[in-house]
Amino acid sequence: ILFGKMGLPGGSKTKTGQWSTSAQLLEDLAAEGHELPRKIVDWRQLTKLKSTYTDALPGFINPGTNRVHTSYALAATTTGRLSSSDPNLQNIPVRTAEGRKIRTAFIAEKGHKLVSADYSQIELRVLAHVAEIPQLKQAFADGADIHAITASEMFNVPVEGMPSEVRRRAKAINFGIIYGISAFGLANQLSIPRDEAGAYIKRYFERFPGIRDYIEETKAYARENGFVETIFGRRIHYPEIRSSNPSVRAFNERASINARLQGTAADIIRRAMVHMEEALEKAKLSARMLLQVHDELIFETVEAEVEATIPVVRRVMENAPMPAVSMSVPLHVDARAADNWDEAH
Repeated sequence: ILFGKMGLPGGSKTKTGQWSTSAQLLEDLAAEGHELPRKIVDWRQLTKLKSTYTDALPGFINPGTNRVHTSYALAATTTGRLSSSDPNLQNIPVRTAEGRKIRTAFIAEKGHKLVSADYSQIELRVLAHVAEIPQLKQAFADGADIHAITASEMFNVPVEGMPSEVRRRAKAINFGIIYGISAFGLANQLSIPRDEAGAYIKRYFERFPGIRDYIEETKAYARENGFVETIFGRRIHYPEIRSSNPSVRAFNERASINARLQGTAADIIRRAMVHMEEALEKAKLSARMLLQVHDELIFETVEAEVEATIPVVRRVMENAPMPAVSMSVPLHVDARAADNWDEAH
C-alpha cells in the first residue's frame, strides 16, 4: 500500500453509500479515526510536498540573482487566466498547514516586505453582477458575510449565532455552483448522502432563481454560438459543446458556466496589472510586482513605504473594471505585508 496503488479493483462504498476511489477511501477512513489510513494519507501528502517543492524549487534559483523566476503564458488557458511554469509558482500549497510552510520559504529582501493583495470572492461578486441577484448584491454592498447570508436564506436560520457547519455547507454550495457542481460532487465534498446534496442544490436555486436563469441562459448561448463572453466582451470558445457525446457535451456546458465568471476575473486582474506600474510611479513608490497567482498579486517594497503602497494597490485593483464596465457589486481587495509569503497571504 505504501509504495503503489491499493488493490481495490473498482473502489469501495463509503458510509454515504457512494462508490469511492482508493484515495478517497483512504481519506474517508482517516476521517473516521483509523490510524493506519491516516498515516498513509499523511505520508502521501508529505512525499508530494517533498518531491514537488522542497526538492525541486532550490534547483530553480538563478545563480545571478539568487531568486526564483517563473515564466508566464498569456494564452495557454481556456478562460484567459495566466499560467506559470519552470517552476509553476501558482500551485504553491495554501490549504494545509504543512503546505503553507512551503510559502514561508519565499521571503522579502532585507529591509523589504512582501505585500499580498487578493481579490475577495471575486467570482461570486461577478456572478451577483451578471446574474442580477438582489440578495447577493445587497450582501456584498453591505460588506456582510456572504456565506452566512446564503445559509440564512437557504436554511431559515439567523446569521447571528449560526452554527459553523451550516455556514460551511452554504460556502461549499456557493463556490460549487460556480463550477456547475452536481449532487454527487457536493455529496462527496460534504460527506453527505447524494439525495441530501441534491435537496440542498434544489433549495439553493429556489432561493436564488436568478442563478438558475444565468446557468440556463449561459448554456443556451454557448450551444448556439460555440462561445461565451466575459463582461468585457472577450470570447471564450467551446466548440465541443455541440458534441454528440453526452459526457463531452456536459463537461463543456459546466465549463461555459464558470468561464464567464473566471474569465471576467482574469480580465479584471490583468487590467489591474497593466495600470499598476504607472500608479506606483505616480505615487513615487518603489514597490515591484513580483507574482500573479490568479486572484492575488504579490509585491516587494521597502519597509518604509508599506503603509503608502497598500492603499495604492487596493485602489488600482478595486477600480480595474472602470471605465470599460461599471460593476453593480463592489470589488474588495484584502492586502497585508509581512516578511514571507505565507504571513502576507
